[in-house]
Amino acid sequence: MKIESLNNSKVKNWAKLKEKKYRDETNLFLVEGDHLLNSAMVNGSIVEIISTDETMEIPGIPFYLVTDSIMKKLSSQVSSSKVIGVCKKSEEQEIAGHVCLLDNIQDPGNLGTIIRSAVAFNINTLILSNDTVDLYNEKVIRASEGMIFHLNIIRTDLASIIKELKEKNYKIYGTDVLKGTNLKEITFPNKTAIIIGNEGKGMSEDLKKECDAFIHIDINCESLNAGVAASIIFYEVSSNGHNETK
Repeated sequence: MKIESLNNSKVKNWAKLKEKKYRDETNLFLVEGDHLLNSAMVNGSIVEIISTDETMEIPGIPFYLVTDSIMKKLSSQVSSSKVIGVCKKSEEQEIAGHVCLLDNIQDPGNLGTIIRSAVAFNINTLILSNDTVDLYNEKVIRASEGMIFHLNIIRTDLASIIKELKEKNYKIYGTDVLKGTNLKEITFPNKTAIIIGNEGKGMSEDLKKECDAFIHIDINCESLNAGVAASIIFYEVSSNGHNETK
């Protein structure tokens, strides 16, 4: 059966998931396109599939054939996809291995890039401050290119979680251009936690007080995009440190 009315109750509920308020209430979110759908499938996160193409139906998953106008209403892209997946949010897992804490990151593209790089360079857990951009913002999901489904991601108060990390013998590194040690001169321990600060303000002063050491990236320009800086740091942590997960 094909859903054709924009006023259908299912369509209205799906459309609400474009807003953070309803994503938080339902613990559901939307992904668009084949690539993200397949990533969510591997992770077992798909709850429903919505499509204008009946060949997108997958046995065992509720499927809804819809019109182009409905897909356009649900899509967050200029050119709407032919398939959208309704996904359940991932459950937070126990912290293990290398960790990155994000302090008030606001740009969705930066968060998506950081997620992608964390997976690429064996960062096991990403911890978002309560004021960091919404993990399930459609721009974050697109920028992560599906890696959002392959990483342990936690949202919590950073000051509290840092205390827990220290109790677990993590060494906390902050970023500081003036006080930091050159990134390439450090051999990172097997329990490394890196704090990446806000794009404009950097790390908060309260979090700086919790750091055991500071690092900086030796570059020929004034500053780097937060996503790029995090990626460089992750690479060095992965290649110039210990990668035990326990």
